[in-house]
Amino acid sequence: MLAWFELDDTASPGQADRMLETLAHDLTAQGWRLAGAVQRNLDQGPDCACEMELHLLDRSASPLRISQSLGTGSSGCRLDTDALAWAAGRVAATLSGAELLILPKFGRQEAAGAGFRDVIGQALADGIPALMHVPRQQRAAFAAFAGGMGECLPPDGLAAWCAGLRR
Repeated sequence: MLAWFELDDTASPGQADRMLETLAHDLTAQGWRLAGAVQRNLDQGPDCACEMELHLLDRSASPLRISQSLGTGSSGCRLDTDALAWAAGRVAATLSGAELLILPKFGRQEAAGAGFRDVIGQALADGIPALMHVPRQQRAAFAAFAGGMGECLPPDGLAAWCAGLRR
């Protein structure tokens, strides 16, 4: 079971990340066994791009910084793909026994065949439901990846969908 959501243009930056972090916190408090990660963007002030970090839901590691500083005036991608690959490997190693996989998003890396893409496939093959945000820019790539298996959820329906998994 693969579920995803998207936000409209009125959403604030990082809103999807905050929603998933709150959901993961609430589910953990209810005793769910989660695998995956949530993302936090750390504001560095008006003249700097935010730092991005992943918090692995197995709670075994410190937050992992997945952004790199490219210096002022740079316009390249700030994502540290090696750090993202390490995080994906760590999440893959914690899938056994999980009731739900939560990932920050199906982003550019996943669209290109990297990032958490293999982890999503492994979870689905193992019968573990997966939930993530899909930015509008990646919707076509996600649809091709999901092959019609993905269920689009309303942003305010994530907790209800999860509750339905336990019924």
